[in-house]
Amino acid sequence: MPLNLPIILTWVRIVMIPLVVGLYYVPESLLGLHLRDILATAIFVFAALTDWLDGWLARLWNQTSSFGAFLDPVADKLMVSAALLVLLNLGRVDAMIALVIIGREITISALREWMAQIGARASVAVHRLGKFKTIAQMVAIPCLLYDRRLFGVIDTHWWGSRLIEVAAVLTVWSMMYYLRRAWPIIKKSA
Repeated sequence: MPLNLPIILTWVRIVMIPLVVGLYYVPESLLGLHLRDILATAIFVFAALTDWLDGWLARLWNQTSSFGAFLDPVADKLMVSAALLVLLNLGRVDAMIALVIIGREITISALREWMAQIGARASVAVHRLGKFKTIAQMVAIPCLLYDRRLFGVIDTHWWGSRLIEVAAVLTVWSMMYYLRRAWPIIKKSA
């Protein structure tokens, strides 16, 4: 396993997942609800920024690796899934939205793995629809974790709810795009 700053940042993102989840198990008497939500939001935002930073640094310093290419999306999917489960438990996200997003991540990861095994991974390479979906998720989730008015004006719950709905639509759309791209190869291999 190569060890460089981009991969370390990816590991940091993975380590932050139980920190976010763990905050919601701390008794309210030790950590007030407002402080808990602020800390969870800050950790999630920091983790999301490391997602962007590790990829940028890997390309800038030419430190890309097959292990990094494997670990980075795993970290992203774990982070988003864990946050969605926390939000579902808090009643801040609809179960169907969480199911659609997590189900898509599992489906597309399995599809990419299978396509890689048959030498056709390029046909399901990351597309801008997937990037837009990720951006919508990475803005929606902190809004829903915070779940209060920001600066007394911005209703983060309302914005987070609308953005997670957009993310769910983009999730289905991008999944259909990847499945459509893979379908001719699937038919040949079957």
